[in-house]
Amino acid sequence: MEKVIGIGNALTDILINLPSDEILKRFGLPKGSMSLVDADLQRKISESTADLPRTLSLGGSAGNTIRAMARLGAQVGFVGKVGNDTTGDFFEKALENLGVKPTILRGTLHSGRCVSLVSGDGERTMATYLGAALEMKGGEIAPSVFEGFDCLYIEGYLVQDHDLIRTAVATARRCGMKVAIDLASFNIVEENLDFLRGLVQEYVDILFANEEEARAFTGEVKPLRALEVISRACELTVVKVGIKGAYIKRQGGEVIHVGILTAANRVDTTGAGDFYAGGFLAGLCQGLTLRQCGTIGAIAAGKVIEVIGTTFGEETWTEILRLVHKVKTEKYLF
Repeated sequence: MEKVIGIGNALTDILINLPSDEILKRFGLPKGSMSLVDADLQRKISESTADLPRTLSLGGSAGNTIRAMARLGAQVGFVGKVGNDTTGDFFEKALENLGVKPTILRGTLHSGRCVSLVSGDGERTMATYLGAALEMKGGEIAPSVFEGFDCLYIEGYLVQDHDLIRTAVATARRCGMKVAIDLASFNIVEENLDFLRGLVQEYVDILFANEEEARAFTGEVKPLRALEVISRACELTVVKVGIKGAYIKRQGGEVIHVGILTAANRVDTTGAGDFYAGGFLAGLCQGLTLRQCGTIGAIAAGKVIEVIGTTFGEETWTEILRLVHKVKTEKYLF
């Protein structure tokens, strides 16, 4: 595996720091979840938090992963749909500036936005208006989109459109590609359980999940048991267990445990899972060991939770690349 193309919701993130979780309760948003909302509800949430500090950044789960991979030196592309508006123009240009090959489709609705509500403990709850992203259809995913790539990375949030995902993975398979997926959110898994189980059994080679997502997918309470169940279907499985790190298992192989990079200041967990997948896949693209891949994933995730949003400066990227170089020389593993 050398070149990865991601497919996902092309979104702009609006990150809002909450003084308490009262807003979550008011609008019935389960803490730590991603809920799809209409434009009216998103507007009401924005109005209710108008006096709170906020940050804008390029977002979307797969978009975050692909952008992280690009910064880590991987050859990547991205497929998504935006509106015919300045937000959509910004999204496409930002990908190009990062060296990501963009396949950006244009829809009739406004570009999608994700309001990410950040609690005091750093946990984020997302209220997402997909807008034009929702207009992306399976018929637009032609084999030519995947030309030059050997792995398709799918964000779990996209699986609510079953036809789109079936078309994408079937097309990828016909193109001789591997398929990777991040389960993304426990409530998405619960709502699409039968579809996801069938998808994983038939198409998925690499799967990422956190504890809650793995439990929802398998019905197994213990992460190691869930890992074992998933690994029967997938070539490679990663189950992240918070501050305990992650368990990694190749089908038929032994379990590898990799710890975390302790964050100097845990500010916002937005994008942590996305950046973990980005670091891990970037390592795979470079032919590194699973322990090295897991360590790079932990480094990327550990750094992104130190900032609001998923964008940080060149100084932080310089530090990340320094640590990644140590990992490649096997002088920095945990």
